[in-house]
Amino acid sequence: MMYLLIAVVILLVLAYYLIMSQDVFGSDPAGKRLERMKQSKHYRDGQFQNISHTPSLAEGHSMSEVLYNFFLAKKDPLLKPLKRIPSIHTSLKDIPKDQDVFIWLGHSSYFIQTDGVSFLIDPVLSTYGSPFKFFNKAFTGSDIFKPEDVPNLDYLIITHDHFDHLDYPTVKNIKDRVGTVILPLGVGAHFEKWGYREDQLIEEEWGGIADLKNNIKITFTPARHFSGRKIKRNGTLWTSYVLETPTKKLFLGGDSGYDTHFKMIGEKYGPFDYAIMENGQYNEAWKYIHALPQEVIQASIEVNAQNIIPVHSSKFALALHPWNEPLKKISSLGKEKKLHILTPMIGEIVDLNQSDTQFKTWWED
Repeated sequence: MMYLLIAVVILLVLAYYLIMSQDVFGSDPAGKRLERMKQSKHYRDGQFQNISHTPSLAEGHSMSEVLYNFFLAKKDPLLKPLKRIPSIHTSLKDIPKDQDVFIWLGHSSYFIQTDGVSFLIDPVLSTYGSPFKFFNKAFTGSDIFKPEDVPNLDYLIITHDHFDHLDYPTVKNIKDRVGTVILPLGVGAHFEKWGYREDQLIEEEWGGIADLKNNIKITFTPARHFSGRKIKRNGTLWTSYVLETPTKKLFLGGDSGYDTHFKMIGEKYGPFDYAIMENGQYNEAWKYIHALPQEVIQASIEVNAQNIIPVHSSKFALALHPWNEPLKKISSLGKEKKLHILTPMIGEIVDLNQSDTQFKTWWED
């Protein structure tokens, strides 16, 4: 019996290492990258830390409760849409260079072109938001953009290394069309394993600043979240960004729970013409790492944004709320606070020089 138990343990360990050695899981930071991480004031006890204490689960919630709700409890009938998500397949390759646009590609993926420079943020353009094709599949209609649709890019921007923000099939496919990758400290290890050159990477921690093309500047700013593509958490940093151009200023929120950093960013870098805010896949149990809708509203007020574009919804069911609840709540709460919330369909063009555009409540059909 003992030998059998030992054999089972050995097989499980071997299976784990075989699975984790697949390219999709990336690579752990090592060498000079790891030494640089250890010098960061945000890195302690072998991992990156949030500004405030951030438990995995909020007070009053347990992992057993979360697991029960996900796998055994009855699900909301609108957890996933009952029919195809409305979307528009805009040709990204045919957008004139002199147009300043934002195009949401579903979940937290979006394309920005401004001041003659193109940016692609957190592209997940495979049909699943996980390391495995059979898990966490995209809603029908939300998956109309494919890696092949991506034009030649000046900059690929990554906020953190979770699978629903850093998609291996996508970044591998577009490698030869990417000029430079902007990413938080440690995440470059994944990209180098996947064939990107070290000199392609701008890899910084919070407070880092990079000068880009056409007098554009990007600043790495805090977020309240976590990271990891394997069992170990927080071995790489997560971030938000401030993107400043000669004509406008944008806040790229990244995944984040609510915290004091939003007010700090607003006071130091605001006001913003646009704030792209993560709003969706939330739960009271993990509110410290994914803001609830009312907290997204408060954060938008604190960063001092003239226009708010909510993302992180309408493609994957990562939480237990109805698929269209994030857009319903953010729109309703935004009206109460007299905020300008922009809610384009996936693929619909937002003209960044015409902020008074109105969009349909497409999620209510």
